Order: sequence, then C-alpha cells, then structure tokens
Amino acid sequence: MPHPQRPGEPRARIPRQPLPPGARIRAGLWRRCLWGGLGLWVLTALVTYATKNTTLLPTLILLGSFLVPAVFVLWAYERHGRDLGVHLILGCFLVGGVLGVLGASVMEYYLLHPSVWMFVGVGLIEEAVKLLALMYVLHRHPRVHGLRAGLVLGATVGFGFAAFESAGYAFNAAVTMKGIDLRSLLETEVLRGLLAPFGHGLWTAISGGVLLSFRRPDGSYRFAAPVLLAYAGVALLHALWDSMHGIAVWLVARVTGTGLDPALFAQGYIPEPTSAQKHLFTLFSVGGLVLVSLLGLAWARSLTRRDPSWTNTP
Repeated sequence: MPHPQRPGEPRARIPRQPLPPGARIRAGLWRRCLWGGLGLWVLTALVTYATKNTTLLPTLILLGSFLVPAVFVLWAYERHGRDLGVHLILGCFLVGGVLGVLGASVMEYYLLHPSVWMFVGVGLIEEAVKLLALMYVLHRHPRVHGLRAGLVLGATVGFGFAAFESAGYAFNAAVTMKGIDLRSLLETEVLRGLLAPFGHGLWTAISGGVLLSFRRPDGSYRFAAPVLLAYAGVALLHALWDSMHGIAVWLVARVTGTGLDPALFAQGYIPEPTSAQKHLFTLFSVGGLVLVSLLGLAWARSLTRRDPSWTNTP
C-alpha cells in the first residue's frame, strides 16, 4: 500500500499504464488519415459539383471541417498523449468542442454588440469557455495534471471548437439567397483548414498547459498569476487574429493618408480602394496573421522547453 504524501514532498508522477492491444494506435496513423481524408474530401467535392446533389453537402462540410483538427489531435496523441487514453482525448474533442461553441454562442449573443472593441470581447469569451469546457471534461479525472497533459488536452478542446465552428462557417458560406454556392463553401473550408493549426488549438494548448500545471493533487485548480496571464495573453492573440482585417484597413488608411471613419474600421471596409491600397491591405492582413501565429508558436515552444516530460513521452 503506498504511503500518504507528506507536506512539502514533491508530487508523484502518474504511472503510465500500458494500453491493451486493442486500444493501441499505430504510429503514423495521422499521416494516413490526412491523405486519405483529403482524397475523400476532393472526391466528394468533385461528385457534388458534377451531380449537383445537395444531399452530399453535409458530407462535404463535415469532412472539410473536421479533417485538419482531427489529424492534429491524432498527431498530438501519438507523439505526446498516449498515456492520457483515447476516451479522454475523444471527450475533450467532442464534448469540449460542443460545449465551447455553445457557451461562446450564448455569451456573445447576450454580451457583445458591434463596436471597435468587439473582437476583444470575443477573445475573452471564447478562450474562457474553452477552458471551462476543459475543466468540465476533467472533473472526473483529478489525477490528470501537468504541463504536457494540459498542452495536449487544451489543444484537443481547441481543435474540437475549431472543427464545429468551421462547420458552421462552411454552412453559412454554402447557403445564399440565390441558392447553394459550392465555390464559396470550398474556399471557406480550404482557408479555415490551412489556418486551423494556428488558431483555437494553439491558443487553448497554451492556456490549458498553464492551467493544468497549477492543478492540485485533489483535482482542484489554483488560479495563480501565471494562469490568469496566460488566459489574458491568448485572449489578446485571439482578438488580434480576429481583428486583423480591420487593423489592416486602418494601417492602409494611415500609410496612404486616407481619412477613415471609425465605423468603417469596425466593418473592415475602405470605399473604392485603389490598386496600391489593395496590395497594402493584403500585405498587412496576411503579415499580421503570420506575426500572431509566430508569437503563439514561440510561446508554446517556450512552455515545452520547461517540461522535461515533453521530450520523454511514450
């Protein structure tokens, strides 16, 4: 029988239990899922375009929205989270993702109104509900703690959120007053798929990692200053990401000496832009997204370097 932990004694690490043969996932499965899923998505798009069969739209939307998030979660599980278990990963992705989008939808509907600061509110709300969803999924797993577990499970909740959110955006892009716009649907899915690794999954990995690194042995959470600062930091990255369109418009107006009404800034709109303004807008908007992504990646990388278990995962 193990002796009780004495005050001041270092917290014991959770022993990694070997998975039964039926629960093992072969290494490299994420690559096969990526290429296989991409092939199925392309095939579905071609058949939908050729036959005009609208009953294929849910298949197209789900494949395109879930492919990249699910592949990244599978990669994280293979590389760094095998000891966490498949059931916990699935719970964070599905339950955490659904609760996140539902909570964000309700809070944004009642609390936010169009303004210059709206995206700050979006960042604060969405990053908060994702952390709350993670805490809910983990309430029956008090022994799950540590930076590595937080990074993996936080990313899983974030990618689940991104998958369900992307499905909604794809549906909105497809349904127009003139009927089904397949081209808009495909463009939306390609764009959000390419950007998915640098958004919700990355931000919640950071905040989740810091949150679980301060989790107590009894499963309760300690909201120390680093936890609150991590939440505020990822919310700021989120706000910058969402508002980059408007920021690019403001920068273009400043560089070209064009007067800009604050309402136009909030809408991300320049009336009758010149060719030079269009090129500057593309440069500032894409460059801004790259900068925000690099900041998030550097932050996550700095966290992994502090945790020796990150390089010694099963």
